[in-house]
Amino acid sequence: MQIRKLNTLRALAALIVFFTHFSDITNWFDGILGGGSGAYGVMLFFMLSGFLMSHLYLDKKFTKEHIKHYFIARGARVLPLYLLVVFCSYFFTIAEMDVLYNIPDFNTLLGHLLFVYGESVLWSIPPEIQFYLIFVIFWSLSNARAGYIYVGAVAVMMLLFFTNFPRISGDFNGIPYNLFSILRTLPFFFVGVVFGMHYKSAKIPDYLKKHWFVLSLCLIPLMYPEFTPVTSDAKNRMWLSYEVLLVMSAVFFCVVFLVPNNNILLANKLGDFVGKISYSLYLLHMPIILMVNEWEIAIEFKLILSLSLSLLVAYISFCCFERPIAKMIRRFGSASREPQPNAVIQS
Repeated sequence: MQIRKLNTLRALAALIVFFTHFSDITNWFDGILGGGSGAYGVMLFFMLSGFLMSHLYLDKKFTKEHIKHYFIARGARVLPLYLLVVFCSYFFTIAEMDVLYNIPDFNTLLGHLLFVYGESVLWSIPPEIQFYLIFVIFWSLSNARAGYIYVGAVAVMMLLFFTNFPRISGDFNGIPYNLFSILRTLPFFFVGVVFGMHYKSAKIPDYLKKHWFVLSLCLIPLMYPEFTPVTSDAKNRMWLSYEVLLVMSAVFFCVVFLVPNNNILLANKLGDFVGKISYSLYLLHMPIILMVNEWEIAIEFKLILSLSLSLLVAYISFCCFERPIAKMIRRFGSASREPQPNAVIQS
């Protein structure tokens, strides 16, 4: 069963990241939409990923065949474009062409290929891949010992809190790694998993399902550093604040459980379109913004061109590369058909 409004939520996540980076790079409105606020878009991506994995897989038997299909589906969706961007970034960088992302040497390339390090927006893909591996543990518990999923999630979140999210990063024989990225994102994946476990069985009274709950999305800009009424360090330590986790979880819960599925603001063709290409938009928008920012034109035209070109390139990427490659991988890797969610990023 497709949950159509999640397409628009995915689109919104990508656009939050886009506008944050545009504001930071061009100093649009004095940068008030920047300041790391793109983190809220990535949080939505990670909660969506956890939710979809849980919703689609936890009620399936934990068999070798299902696990095989799971990894084929995940790999086909996330890896082709990521690997293409990583390799192109590496070759462009060593050719001294500032086109994509800065991957200056072979060790940095290995860090990306081993999913332990990520440059710029690429940082979020390693935690996504690492979560896929962690999710298999949850899946193994889901049929007979689902309660351990809650215990494990709570235990990890408490451990992270009391250890103040250990900054595990550095290099190993010259290969950079940053495990802090997965540690700080785990709570958001876990929240998505728990919500996904209960989506099919939750009995929400009809009187609680109201279209106005879509206004909960307005809580997200209220957490932006330049807008928030919060005076604690939560506004700057976004990933490390359980206050932020609580608000983002509440927003996600309202949209998924309380907003009717036919809400016109969330279930529409524009949301479907941008949600479909959101992964490409997320990975490819930064170089486009940087390129357009070099042009001597008004900032309003920079915004229009940056967004239009980003959507166009993302659409071409999705139609001409991502979708055909994903179909080919699934066709050759699996004889049977599995549901294929657009998880991220990714995730």
